[in-house]
Amino acid sequence: MHSTAEPSGTTEKNTETAGEPVAIVGIAALHPEAGNLTDFWRLLTGGPHDANVADDADDADDSAAEDGAGPADGRDGQGHPDTVGGTGGADSEVPGPGLDGVRIDVARFRIPPAQAGAMARLQLLMLEAARRCLEDAGGADRALDRDRTDVVVGTCFGLDRQYANALRVEGRRYARELRRAAAGSSDPRTRENAAQAEEELRSVLRRRLGASPHDRVGEMASTIPARIASAFRLRGRTLALESSDATSFVALAHALTALRAGACDAVLVVTGQRRESPLLERTLAAKGLEHGLGEGVGALLLKRLGTAERDGDRIHALVRGCSLTHEARPGPFGRSTSAVRHRANLRQALREAGRGAPVQYVEHATPPPAWPLPGGGTAGPARGELSADSPDGSPDETGPDPLIGPLPAAPSAEGAPAQPGSACPHAAEPGAGPGPVPFVRRTADRLGHTLANAGVAAVSTVALALRHRTVPAASPDAGAVPWPAPEGGAPRRAVVAGSSLTGTVCHVVLEEYRPRRARPHVPARPAVAEPVAVVALGGRFAGAPDAGAFWRTVLSGRDAFAPFDENVLDRDLFHAPGALSLDSSYTDRGAAVRVPATPPAGVRMDPARYAALDAAQRLALTVAAELFGRRSPGEAGLRGRPGMVALGSTLGLGRDRQAHTLASLPRLDAAASELTALKHLSPQESARLLAQVHRRYPEQAALVTPTLFDEALASGSAALIAGQFGLDAVPVAVEAACASSLAALDLAVGALRSGAVDYAVAGGVELPCNERDLVLCSALGLLSHDRITPFDEAADGFTPGDGCALFLLKRLSDARRDGDEVLGVVRGIGGSNDAKSLIAPDADGQVRAMRQAFGQVDFAPADVDYLEAHGTGTKVGDRVEITATGEVYGGPRRSRPLDIGSAKSFFGHTFAAAGGAGLLRALLAMRAGKLPPNANLDRLNPALRLSDIPATVSTRAGVWPRPEGRPRRAGVSSFGTGGINYHLLIEEDLPHSRTDSA
Repeated sequence: MHSTAEPSGTTEKNTETAGEPVAIVGIAALHPEAGNLTDFWRLLTGGPHDANVADDADDADDSAAEDGAGPADGRDGQGHPDTVGGTGGADSEVPGPGLDGVRIDVARFRIPPAQAGAMARLQLLMLEAARRCLEDAGGADRALDRDRTDVVVGTCFGLDRQYANALRVEGRRYARELRRAAAGSSDPRTRENAAQAEEELRSVLRRRLGASPHDRVGEMASTIPARIASAFRLRGRTLALESSDATSFVALAHALTALRAGACDAVLVVTGQRRESPLLERTLAAKGLEHGLGEGVGALLLKRLGTAERDGDRIHALVRGCSLTHEARPGPFGRSTSAVRHRANLRQALREAGRGAPVQYVEHATPPPAWPLPGGGTAGPARGELSADSPDGSPDETGPDPLIGPLPAAPSAEGAPAQPGSACPHAAEPGAGPGPVPFVRRTADRLGHTLANAGVAAVSTVALALRHRTVPAASPDAGAVPWPAPEGGAPRRAVVAGSSLTGTVCHVVLEEYRPRRARPHVPARPAVAEPVAVVALGGRFAGAPDAGAFWRTVLSGRDAFAPFDENVLDRDLFHAPGALSLDSSYTDRGAAVRVPATPPAGVRMDPARYAALDAAQRLALTVAAELFGRRSPGEAGLRGRPGMVALGSTLGLGRDRQAHTLASLPRLDAAASELTALKHLSPQESARLLAQVHRRYPEQAALVTPTLFDEALASGSAALIAGQFGLDAVPVAVEAACASSLAALDLAVGALRSGAVDYAVAGGVELPCNERDLVLCSALGLLSHDRITPFDEAADGFTPGDGCALFLLKRLSDARRDGDEVLGVVRGIGGSNDAKSLIAPDADGQVRAMRQAFGQVDFAPADVDYLEAHGTGTKVGDRVEITATGEVYGGPRRSRPLDIGSAKSFFGHTFAAAGGAGLLRALLAMRAGKLPPNANLDRLNPALRLSDIPATVSTRAGVWPRPEGRPRRAGVSSFGTGGINYHLLIEEDLPHSRTDSA
């Protein structure tokens, strides 16, 4: 991935040399009208493809190895309950064809029946797409290093199980309001049946919406890559991400970065979009989306070209270049309308791709925007151009995007305008203007706009077109045409173009694969990875409105736990002490944060818009204001430079769930009107009764607004930071369960080391102190009955906490050049998946993540003084973590005991923000020269055998001496549900302690 706004010297140096091509060795595509890859190609080409223009050796019918589309099984047939307000149930109002007709053999994935019933439908579809992709590549067991295969998933907005769970929890409140309304009725029979009506409605909703201890795990987006990893024993990094309709492109860019850095040998990218709710399509329409929302799931298996050739893989196509940039604009989100920015990003992608044939074919993955023209008016999509460069080779500052036009045709070699369909003249320099593009398509014309899946759908289309040497039909009533070879015999080339509703611009360059003499290439892996500096930080947690207060709380030794206010937990409905229930929480304590009601200083935003944002978005904006409080982005020289904002977050925000729940109230009304207890009421009497229930809910007419998209989008937190602070930084939300913050940091560090960006804001935010999360976590028995006590003999679960921590990152060499204060240095970061249980932790997986981090540095585990542990607060979790820590950090070389602690003992488990809290604590401790204490440790669990490492867990702050000849160093661990593991290594900045790597 490369961004293009005024790249620094490091970025320019890296992008002038094309990286190794990445091979697409597996493809899968599931769409309503295409249940397998063969049908997908036929859909694109308007019928059976012409064998005369295909590679007949590789074109055997794929359907023999695939389950095709068939009659809808119904969710109940797959262990799923009917979903009120979702898709797939009898009550669904989602229009248009969907993916429910795709048959899936759930048993082949070895999912326990108790968990299968709690899974989101998209999880199953993406599992199936992953299976088909691996089959297309020759099978999961063929030439795949399982320890070095990553899984990256992209989704957008909530999943059906999230909506069903939220509606069930709110349905309990609705049932109480129904009882109260009935109890106040003038009809004696209605008053008499009030309690019966409440209980009957609760029972109906449990049956229709489902209720299981596994609901919390089954609804999570990060469970999807974890399920895939477990099903196919893939033990590399796993994460889910979202970046609006640039989701596929960000996932692809991250995969390319990891492959080219040698961090992995293969990446399975799976993206998917369903119409989970009628509200989603209405929200997009209010935002101005022209194309209808389509459903689709796609997968790509990627390897470095040298690795694919060494393994004897069939190669569909090559990815030669990928570039992303972002247009920072305050106010409501929208697509970039800067033709200059689009053109510059395209040129960057072409530079990365290197010399080759001119681009003959452009596939628009997302609906292209209309361009403002000089003098007023706009121009929509036209023939498409890749010329229009000024004589000196710089982008034309006035014309529209080179891919969209309308522009005059560039002159051919003879000086006459090139005709549509003719071959493009060859560019004199890589990225310099070739002539008119003969073939231009829009993916949405055939598939609809599949949002999170749009980029993968387009890349799959072009990869198949390159393999078959056929350009798909440009419209439903047209046919496919042969793709002529470029003049001079160069490989065919194409560009996939896209942009997001948050302002990101994307281009991917693909090229035809030509077999070459086997010359396996192993990328150079530097002995020491480039250090990354933390130059600013901020945080907000319970009782700690900023990073300074956070550190003072730690030094005090007193936790921030307290009984929840009634506006957080309605005890009458949702608190049942001592009871393990599917509908209530057995605890009423946590570490809740009061989210500011007004925009922070320095953020100019309409108060009404700010109030409508999701609470996580408002909290992230507040912490970002702290992050830039000492030096604004302008003063720090960040504006106009390429960046990234990567935030760990749940991919289904509370605002999204709330809006869906309110939109589903008519479903609750329908269920209530059918109750036996109220059957005696006439339709008019029933309507009057339900009208009283509705008094506590907002009007439906005000539900869908043009900004609801912004407020409900998980990556909206990152996009708001970019827009409000004027950063040309690609926004992305990352979900890796409890390891989300460190997964987001991994994304950012990789982009910095590759030269794709010059800075990154990374961290995490989540507010799990709410009724829904308390009920779902309590149902699985995850919560402590009193308070979390990591490493204590009495540990019985975690206490939830709200929080956000953000960090501003730069390459260390750039930070020193810019005169930044360096608060700490990221030296290594590793990730893995257990590929076993989704719930039970595994020491082997944690060990792999730790060792991967140490593989990037020039020091040994014995040279690390402090470990900020995950600290799950359960006997099993603590024991597994200490076992893994001992295997890596233990040994005779250690001169002093490893000090171990966990921020969770003070601020609770902050879910996606947990790793951010741990990193914040470790950095502040390092700068203060104090080893941080742990709260609430009464009696250390003797089963942990800390003396074997040796290690200590302190209850008081102590001096952190600086070892002779080296800086202070710390490790930070974050382990999540689904077997997701990340480990980070940091040290204080001593400029003369080592030689920086480039």
